[in-house]
Amino acid sequence: MEALDILFTASLWAAVIRIASPLIFGTLGELICERAGVLNLGIEGIMTAGAFAGWLTVYLGGGLWMGVAVAALAGAMFGLLHGTLVVPLGLSQHVTGIGVTLLSTSLCYYAYRLVFPEVTSPPKIEPFQPLSVPVLSDIPLLGPALFQQSPLTYLAFAMVVAVSWFLYRTPAGLAVRTVGENPAAAEAQGMNVTTIRILAVMAGSALMGVGGSFITLSAFNSFFFEMMNGRGWICIALVVFSAWHPGKALLGALLFGLFDAYQLRLQQLASAAVPYQVFLMMPYVLSIIALIVMSRRVAYPRALMVPYRKGER
Repeated sequence: MEALDILFTASLWAAVIRIASPLIFGTLGELICERAGVLNLGIEGIMTAGAFAGWLTVYLGGGLWMGVAVAALAGAMFGLLHGTLVVPLGLSQHVTGIGVTLLSTSLCYYAYRLVFPEVTSPPKIEPFQPLSVPVLSDIPLLGPALFQQSPLTYLAFAMVVAVSWFLYRTPAGLAVRTVGENPAAAEAQGMNVTTIRILAVMAGSALMGVGGSFITLSAFNSFFFEMMNGRGWICIALVVFSAWHPGKALLGALLFGLFDAYQLRLQQLASAAVPYQVFLMMPYVLSIIALIVMSRRVAYPRALMVPYRKGER
């Protein structure tokens, strides 16, 4: 019975939203890339770069929001690299994406050792503090969970609305979706497929960088190796789960956050009766099951991972 009681605690749902926040940024970023026809497997490394760049900026004296901006810029630069290699040059999106992940993570770890050659424990910064929304934060259960969060969490939810509006209510969003579905038709309408795809990858990668910065500027107060812990790969799965729709991407991120937060509390209940590895495995197993169920009839962008050269049919 105690396991069910956990589901009705404000602390659980507050943790769900915290865990989901970086996934929301990363999933939206990957979604924009794939909507334009580009698979970005560099997400894990780009989120790591955003985490490091944002944290280092604040550590060196910059403001927290400046750290977020620098993280977005770092993500956009790696997005530019990835986009340049896979769009006009037509290189393998799989190989290039993994290469970007290896490059960005390695550069971050190398830079960390250059800046802190003899540090044994990661230096700390003052992260974003929870921001309570007047009146709404006093609502039982929902108030502490939804309205006592970090400013970056509120930004993550706002980005779901913004990305949805951009993709489905603006000419630029229509152009992104068109080059991901039928680049030849887009070219016939006078659109520059190469430019649109590269800009989409840069914008998506910037969001990934912001997602990474959430880890160091909000969830934690320092940078350490392997802190992404596969979040980028989860975001790629969540894009498929969402059927490339921002609203469903939010649902998927919250669902994974629920699985993860719940297993942590189940570990405490089970104590030593069940190996803790079983609980650590639960969020991923349940996510795979949900992915299989939701993606059976999903319609992916038809030009996803298909190189396009101007004039070709």
